[in-house]
Amino acid sequence: MNIILVPNSQRGKGRNATLSHRHLVLIALVVLVALPVLVGIVAYHAQDMLSAYNADSLLAAQRRELATQRTAVVEAKRHAEAHLNALAQRLGQMQAQLMRLNALGSRLTRMAGLDAREFNFSVEAAMGGPEKTAASSNPPELMDSLDRLTQEIERQQERLSALENLLLDRKLNAAVTPSGWPVEGGWISSGFGARADPFNGHQSLHEGVDIASNMGSPAHAVGDGVVSHSGDKAGYGLLVEVTHESGLITRYAHTSAALVKVGDRVQKGQSIALVGTSGRSTGPHLHFEVVRNGTSVNPMRYLQQAGK
Repeated sequence: MNIILVPNSQRGKGRNATLSHRHLVLIALVVLVALPVLVGIVAYHAQDMLSAYNADSLLAAQRRELATQRTAVVEAKRHAEAHLNALAQRLGQMQAQLMRLNALGSRLTRMAGLDAREFNFSVEAAMGGPEKTAASSNPPELMDSLDRLTQEIERQQERLSALENLLLDRKLNAAVTPSGWPVEGGWISSGFGARADPFNGHQSLHEGVDIASNMGSPAHAVGDGVVSHSGDKAGYGLLVEVTHESGLITRYAHTSAALVKVGDRVQKGQSIALVGTSGRSTGPHLHFEVVRNGTSVNPMRYLQQAGK
């Protein structure tokens, strides 16, 4: 094989080189050996550059993810602190409410004259029984305080409910059971039982008590009930009779005027008549009588419940 080398300058002379078959084989072997090495070197450097690029990208992505997580942690912490502050504030409010409940319960117990040992709001209510501890993921101290406070409020609420029911029963019993003094002022001029009849002097049974009082002064119902009689009745003069839910009947006799009519519901302390001297009477007074199961009974026990 002939190779002619032509120079760039016009004055230069070309050279002629002749390559033998051996030279061509040697060049071909060199090319075949060198080319894969060159390709490998280029591929290695390209892979290295690509790996470095990927590593930088992954590192940047990790940094961005870390920044995002850090922001989320800060936000979660801020929300947690806000919730804890709110819970702490609520805990303080519940404690103040519990103190007011305790004070109210103690005052009601004293006012009602109940046994302070039974309704003692300053100590925990007795309780017991086997209990299994359940796992909890709540913040221990604050949640435990809230749980204890909630249980204490529930116990105090139960005590107050029991006290309220007891007071309500007492109030209802007091309302439907005759008790008190039926007139303003006055004094007992004739008691219950055997006495000399003021008109003929014969021995007779007085089925009530006479309370001397000023003419026209109001007579009050001594308990809640329904008016079962309002008008004249032999021996009683102008009579107002009240039937109570307890089954008792109270009578207010010798009045000068009736202020209610049959069927009216009256309340304890309500004015139902005016003191007079109608019927068999020697002067202004109120004949007060209590009937139980159809029989007149001594009314003093009912008058003495409230006192004169």
